[in-house]
Amino acid sequence: MASTETSPNTPTARTAPPTATTTTTATTTATAPTDRRRWFALAIVMTAAFMDLVDVTIVNVAIPSIQRESGATFSQIQWITAGYALAFAAGLITGGRLGDIHGRKRLFLIGIGGFTLASALCGFAANPEMLVASRILQGAMASLMVPQVLSIVHATFPAHERGKVFGLFGAVVGLGAVTGPLLGALLTEWNLFGLEWRPIFLINLPVGIAGLILGSRFITESKAPKAMKLDLVGVALVTLGLLMLLYPLTRGRELGWPLWGYASMAGALVVLAALVTYEKRKAVRDGSPLIELSLFKVKSFAAGIAVQTVFGVALGIFFLVWTLYMQYGLGWSPLKAGLTGIPFSIAVSTAAGLSVQKLVPRFGRGVLQAGALVMAVGVLLYIWEAGRYGLDIAPWQMALPLVVMGLGMGLIVAPLTDAILSEVPREHAGSASGLISTVQQMGNALGLGLVSVVFFGVVDDGLAEARERTAAGLAFADGFQHALGWVAAVMGTIFLLMFALPKRPAQHVEEAADDTSPATEQEPALVG
Repeated sequence: MASTETSPNTPTARTAPPTATTTTTATTTATAPTDRRRWFALAIVMTAAFMDLVDVTIVNVAIPSIQRESGATFSQIQWITAGYALAFAAGLITGGRLGDIHGRKRLFLIGIGGFTLASALCGFAANPEMLVASRILQGAMASLMVPQVLSIVHATFPAHERGKVFGLFGAVVGLGAVTGPLLGALLTEWNLFGLEWRPIFLINLPVGIAGLILGSRFITESKAPKAMKLDLVGVALVTLGLLMLLYPLTRGRELGWPLWGYASMAGALVVLAALVTYEKRKAVRDGSPLIELSLFKVKSFAAGIAVQTVFGVALGIFFLVWTLYMQYGLGWSPLKAGLTGIPFSIAVSTAAGLSVQKLVPRFGRGVLQAGALVMAVGVLLYIWEAGRYGLDIAPWQMALPLVVMGLGMGLIVAPLTDAILSEVPREHAGSASGLISTVQQMGNALGLGLVSVVFFGVVDDGLAEARERTAAGLAFADGFQHALGWVAAVMGTIFLLMFALPKRPAQHVEEAADDTSPATEQEPALVG
């Protein structure tokens, strides 16, 4: 029996006319546009997304405190950060599909509840082993929670409102990028109640509990309009393939890039190729694949996924080398480094809000391409300033390149999500959202792996000379400038890839048509 998908915000009841490609089993219910429940729901899922973004970065600045207080070994410290990332990336596609099958609200509540519980276990961890296990659990629960965010937005808001919503989402991403390190630095330095590093995890408890209670009340359930089954073979293959790829990238440098790591990454390509072959057969056999490969026939989705992956590489390189440059190269405290990022965060949030709501409807794809070029200019300006001022550079001198970079990033991050999902059928929203988050994580992991080449390779070469000139910080400054040169090159590549995106996202084309059509809107057909 086909399940029902609801859209509680549609101005009038709208049903697509039956066509050869229309899923007639899906129905759309509507409520008055003044219904505020959808906006409460949006605030809840955005808060959960923000909590995850912060949790990814908040741990880094607290690592010295964790190591000192818990007695964790270097390997255990690596797993406290890597365990979360691996569990998160490996489970995202599965989490998105589970939401399609069993209900996005249900999976979101399970995810945020589990994430809150895992945060408590992290905060009260009795030893490093328990902390590592709790972080892996936390990443797994995040993989259930995060894909539902975009899915709920996509299924709850009509096309003409999604631009505004994705602008807000971009602003949340910008805030989360910098808030994590700043909040982690504050909580660690304050040493609340003598708990050392533990409040960085315990702060999730009141937020998670509130999200669980409010989410159960305000979020409207939605799922795929036809019955599906979980593809267990697909789950096994995608999990194995991603782990074989991401584990060597995450720990390769620490282990000296062993031969088995390269063999594992090569084997991952074989496993992922087998996954594609199996998913094609699965789709023909019963129509319930884990990954809906037909999504890649949607030009906007396929092109957007490519851009998202490469963009993840740029961000993975920049944020890590930026932190290392400020704290190890310049010798700044975590708090000073965190405060330095505030102009960047404000710029990202401002540009993200304006891009989708004001700029994309008018200029379309050009906004994203302008963002890539602006961000590249900001990176080049940062390289110039780092070279000019050397180790005497001050936070205020970094403000200009950070603002320019932030504006460029804001022009990309919100419209890109909008463009990727604009033509995706609602019944595949969960699978599509899981893929978006997965490729972003894969891009980040690849960027982190490349840091060993584009940053640490330069730093290691410079440290030998630094012993003679007693200026090890210069090695980090040189590595930072070299790594940012790679980031600028990646942004140029992204600019070229963006030519494959549609000139305008589908909903903005619809809005332009609505300006000359009767007031009654027509719901786009759901492609089966």
